[in-house]
Formats: sequence, structure tokens, C-alpha cells
Amino acid sequence: MTTSTSTFPEATPSSRVVLVTGASSGIGEATALRLASEGHRIVLGARRTDRLAALSSHIRAEGGRAGHRRLDVTDAADVRAAVDDTVAEYGRIDAIVNNAGVMPLARLDALLVDEWDRMIDVNVRGLLHGIAAVLPHFRRQGAGHVVTVASVGAHEVVPTSAVYSATKFAAWAITEGLRLESEPGIRVTTISPGVVESELADHISDPHAQDAMRVYRRNAMPADAIARAISYALGQPADVDVNEIVVRPVGQR
Repeated sequence: MTTSTSTFPEATPSSRVVLVTGASSGIGEATALRLASEGHRIVLGARRTDRLAALSSHIRAEGGRAGHRRLDVTDAADVRAAVDDTVAEYGRIDAIVNNAGVMPLARLDALLVDEWDRMIDVNVRGLLHGIAAVLPHFRRQGAGHVVTVASVGAHEVVPTSAVYSATKFAAWAITEGLRLESEPGIRVTTISPGVVESELADHISDPHAQDAMRVYRRNAMPADAIARAISYALGQPADVDVNEIVVRPVGQR
């Protein structure tokens, strides 16, 4: 008989099967770690499979349950296959955390049309693909939880954020519409983070936006702050739906 040294709890009948998109870094990685530490079964999805493999191995080494797969949220068939494969393996899917997103900020007159298209593809279409993939299973199960990671950019616009804020307002609106339309048993939550320590700002190519972001990010909170908010929403009783949580660092007003 061996003695376990795991730091994560054993899976229990109340453990949920959760698919996390954009799980290779930042909020997605922190969410996977936190939910796994709480005994949930995690499926990690992102394009960088080397990082996913390292993260899932770490979770399993700590006694948690995690698997991973390459996932491109802009590909509807790929997202549908990820969800269907999760159900085939575990018998169900209880929640999806729609976290994948990009933020190449720039003024509109920089005319970075390719970057606009990329934000729309990932931040809006990627969310819709996740919703379309899980809803049939949630309706069949009579239960499920959709969590969308939006942004405070869904509620405000600053110079350089016009397109990004538009995509995050769209994410907020789509998720709110889903909440209003959903059948009993299906819960819907929007998490709107302020400035978070992540790689999002690394995607900014416009030099003016880079300079502004360096100042803006002086007050940033750890990604686990958002993971805790997601955990709180998922952990509520079945008859409680946390509609939206806005989380900012104290230094961001």
C-alpha cells in the first residue's frame, strides 16, 4: 500500500467536468489549476500543446485529473469535436469556460484590419462556437454552466480599445442573451476582468498602444484572482446563477 503525497483532493461524485479554452497561460492556466485543486476534472484546450502537456502533467502529478487537446476556437468543427470527445470520455460535460481571447490594441487610424479580424474571430466567433458546441449536451443533460471571460472593456472604451471593447461588449451581450434564453438548469455567467497579469499585452504591435499599456498595467492583479471568481460562480448551488462579476485591481479605477 502506498501513501499518497498529492496536494489535490480526490474526485468526488460532485466533481464537474470542465472544458477551459485558452488554457495554456494567464487566466485559463490559473483557472485550470484552481478548479483541478478543487477536485474537478479539467479538459485543457489551446493551440500551444507543449504548454498544455506540461500543465496537464503538473495537475496529474499533484493528484488532479486533467487532459488536454489542441483547440482552435475559431474553428467551429474543432470546438464541437473537443466537446463531443469530452462527453465521450467522461459521459458528460458540466461547464465550459470560454476564456480564449486576443487583445492587439491600436487606434482605429492605424488601420490594422488583420488584427481587427483576428479579434472578431477569436473573441466573438470563438465564444459562439463554444456555446454552439455545449448547448445540445446541456439541454440533453438538463444542466450545464457557460462561463464567458469578457473584460471591463465590455463596459468602457478608451483610445486604442475600440475594436477590442466592441468584441468584449459583443461577448457580454451574447452571454447575457444566452442567460435570458436558457432553459432552467442551464446557468450562465460573465466574468469581466480588469488588468490582469497575462500575455495579452504581448500581442500589441502598435507602438503607441504598447506605451499606453505599459502605464496601464502598472496596477495588475494575478490571474488567480479571476480563477477564484470563476470558481465562486461554478460553486454555487444549482438554483443560484451568478450573472456577472466585475473584478478589478484596487489601483484600477
